Amino acid sequence: MTALEFLQNLIALPGPETVQHVFFPGLGLEFDLNRVAIIFLGRPIYWYGIIIVSGLLLAVALCTRWGKRYGITQDNIVDLMLFAVPAALVAIRAYYVIFNLDYYKNADGSLNWGLILNYGDGGLAIYGAILSSAVVLLIFCHVKKLSFLAFADLGVHGLFIGQLIGRWGNFMNVEAFGSATALPWRMCGDTIASYMFRHGYVDEAGAQAILSGSLGVHPTFFYESAWNFVGLILVYFLGKRRRYDGQCFLFYVFWYGLGRAWIEGLRTDSLYFFGLELFGVPIRTSQLLAAVSALAAGAILLWMMIRRTDRWGNLFVDRLAAAAAGEAKEAAPVQEQTEQTAGEKKESAPEKDSGGDGGGAGEA
Repeated sequence: MTALEFLQNLIALPGPETVQHVFFPGLGLEFDLNRVAIIFLGRPIYWYGIIIVSGLLLAVALCTRWGKRYGITQDNIVDLMLFAVPAALVAIRAYYVIFNLDYYKNADGSLNWGLILNYGDGGLAIYGAILSSAVVLLIFCHVKKLSFLAFADLGVHGLFIGQLIGRWGNFMNVEAFGSATALPWRMCGDTIASYMFRHGYVDEAGAQAILSGSLGVHPTFFYESAWNFVGLILVYFLGKRRRYDGQCFLFYVFWYGLGRAWIEGLRTDSLYFFGLELFGVPIRTSQLLAAVSALAAGAILLWMMIRRTDRWGNLFVDRLAAAAAGEAKEAAPVQEQTEQTAGEKKESAPEKDSGGDGGGAGEA
């Protein structure tokens, strides 16, 4: 086997069978999207995974730069990721499976673990990762004697970054889009038309309209990415002026929940809350969780604002600085006394006679 043949067997480019054509007629944009980036050792490597990992690495890199503002060190962040990432990989799948359980059952009602463990089918839910990260962070901070709220204030920057980048993985997969629309930024494509018709969101005429470009769907992946980008900017500047630990965390829960509540209502691939209905309408799991969390966080933020909460000097980072200053102040007299004692010893020491009578080198 030649070196070229070895490389061809090691890494190969994906074929046209995984390409999807997507166009935005109102914007004059067209894309041929291949969800597979490369084939390594015969296994496809998806753009979705590459984009998710890129978002994670960028989030960690930026949080290590901003951590000092919250009293969190680079080692703290790296140590946390060793536990948070594996937990998130499990939770992001478990959340989706729990609320879509019928799909993962065999005919006899038993669980199909082959399907459950097949991450390649795209069944992942970001809320699973958010909830698991909060639990892991709570335990980590308790063990390491760190402030959970201060670490959470920093951590939500990473969540915003990861989510605004990660949603472009949905674009590469041509998924997480919304209902039919004729808005100028509508998204069209043959796989989109097929999906909408197959799931009953449009009739045959509607599917043909999507193929022709006169009708399309909401690019909800972009809505959420843009919403998180604005949230990142807002929370970054809020972090510089926060008045209490947990303020950035509460803002994230409010802002993300507010955006997800209305964006989820547009999507066509929502998970539903165990078949329950509200006023005859099926309850979307993520929409319900987003609305409740946004309402709760907004109420707490408003309450803290009305109270005119000002805990300046009581932030975790300020307490660390005060403790360090106190230790330095206590160490200063000891150091001064040590230097004074050393000086006294030097003054009392007898001077050596450099010449004459003592013998030495001058004697024969």
